[in-house]
Amino acid sequence: MASEHPTPAPKQQQPVITAFKLVIYEQENFQGRCHELTAACNQLQEAGVEKVGSILVHCGPWVGYEQAGCKGEQFVFEKGEYPRWDSWTNSRRSENLGSFRPIKVDSQEHKIVLYENPSFAGKKIEIIDDDVPSFHAHGYQEKVSSVRVQCGCWVGYQYPGYRGYQYLFEKGEYKECSEYGAQLPQIQSVRRIRDLQWHQRGAFHTSN
Repeated sequence: MASEHPTPAPKQQQPVITAFKLVIYEQENFQGRCHELTAACNQLQEAGVEKVGSILVHCGPWVGYEQAGCKGEQFVFEKGEYPRWDSWTNSRRSENLGSFRPIKVDSQEHKIVLYENPSFAGKKIEIIDDDVPSFHAHGYQEKVSSVRVQCGCWVGYQYPGYRGYQYLFEKGEYKECSEYGAQLPQIQSVRRIRDLQWHQRGAFHTSN
């Protein structure tokens, strides 16, 4: 006997999506031996990675560190291709990558406040849902000694135009520059870190 209510169509099984996936190639232009990461790796050498020549980020974002144990200079990687070293850094202080970890972006909104002096004192610049390639162009010419991130993830740069050393800012407070990995309180540009969860492209582009 036919039911008065139509039988609901079976639910289609959703494909399993890996939240984070990064592939390291030991040579430039995605050549040579490759190593896949889907979680943090505190010791690339212990994982069998002898050299980092190029990187392909399938799902991100990620932060790489100059040294093992997530220490030293920082390099932010969003979804995309990085065929050689100069595609992810121009600081040239080091050509070592010793560890990686994923960056968890849990907010669609972004707000960061950067302060001239330690412990959130002195002049400040507040940025909401925007990328700022030059603090000087916005009238802020002071040093950056402490930072408050109220939501979102950001990457600060030593020089204007997103150049120089990179500093990752996740939600929280950084009372002095050593807490965000800097030797000097110098940040002159900052941008939001994007993620596939909120942005389909999953990557930052400097041109509109």
